[in-house]
Amino acid sequence: MLSPFLPRQLFELCVGRFARRYGRRLVGLMDPYLTVTISEHDGERMRPRDLYDQAKAYLSHRCARQARSLRAARDACESDRFLLTMGDGEEVYDEFQGATVRAYRLLFHRRHRDLVVDSYLPHVSREGRAIMLSNRRRKLFTNAGGDRYRKSVWSYVAFEHPSTFETLAMDPAKKRDIMDDLDAFRKGKDYYSRIGKAWKRGYLLHGPPGTGKSTMIAAMANYLDYDVYDVELTSVATNTDLRRLFIETKGKSIIVIEDIDCSVDLTGKRKKNKVTLSGLLNVIDGLWSACGGERIVVFTTNHVEKLDPALIRRGRMDKHIEMSYCCFETFKILAKNYLAMDAHPLFDDVESLLQEVKITPADVAEHLMLKCAADDEATCLASLLSSRGDAVLASWEEQHVWTKFRP
Repeated sequence: MLSPFLPRQLFELCVGRFARRYGRRLVGLMDPYLTVTISEHDGERMRPRDLYDQAKAYLSHRCARQARSLRAARDACESDRFLLTMGDGEEVYDEFQGATVRAYRLLFHRRHRDLVVDSYLPHVSREGRAIMLSNRRRKLFTNAGGDRYRKSVWSYVAFEHPSTFETLAMDPAKKRDIMDDLDAFRKGKDYYSRIGKAWKRGYLLHGPPGTGKSTMIAAMANYLDYDVYDVELTSVATNTDLRRLFIETKGKSIIVIEDIDCSVDLTGKRKKNKVTLSGLLNVIDGLWSACGGERIVVFTTNHVEKLDPALIRRGRMDKHIEMSYCCFETFKILAKNYLAMDAHPLFDDVESLLQEVKITPADVAEHLMLKCAADDEATCLASLLSSRGDAVLASWEEQHVWTKFRP
């Protein structure tokens, strides 16, 4: 009726707006279903959504029975195990308290809106989390440098290191102290919340090469049943990239930076490397450190004296653990591990040797390892004792060089 009196473009604009405005309402009256989409990443793409992984686990538990089109993928942690997920365009129906939903995009009647938001989604999250925990296999992550547009900044393999505190060559009293500290941290969620601190703890492992720093980290991960994130700082271009790495770690994990004194120049002298000391401090102890919980940060170094005091002060690196040379108590653990023996007539000679010279646990273990069928316990102990001369010379040279070049 109005078309003769209005310009054509204005008429089409008015009709279009009318159709869009009232057409949606009309469709809403005719279609009573609502849709909720669970995205893999949040809008800022800073970190994956836990709900997506939990929904995936929840649905994978059911889709093998219901879906007609499935997608198979090899488990990254177990080469002989396959994971099944829904194929493209496939739908799975689930019933919850009388409401039917279809996923991954949830489609449900509008009258079930409150039920889905308040009860069903928490149910999916709880069930998915339980399934993920029951199927959980610990992982060793490393950061993938060079591609800032990867879906994930971490890649991983199965964590299968056999080290435990039982086999760790260290003074038993010192091991017990570390285990008690780890137990207190693991059970300390409410305590950390009460005192107003992020649920994290820092460990500094320092000592000469071959004293078991990496083995200690593996023993900690096995004891706590945590994943391990091995951060290669030389592959991190900027503080922003470093922040993203830490944000995409998950709880129940140990974040490791080995050889922190030589991993990256934190003084700012290298122009190409924009990772700074302040950037590192911010992610391990600043505002960003509170993103997530139940994380342990471990630094290792062969030269603790080279580190900036701000990096290793108490509160950042809460517990300093010196990984020292082999003592007799440490030797007895190694002898039990490698030779399955608790005593031998040569043990007194070994004790005298260890009091006289500095030998790392790695060097002792090399002498105790049975290298052929003809070797026996006496042969291995004799090999260790025969190293006295080399060890004395190495110890003297180390002391001489230190005295000569001491500032």
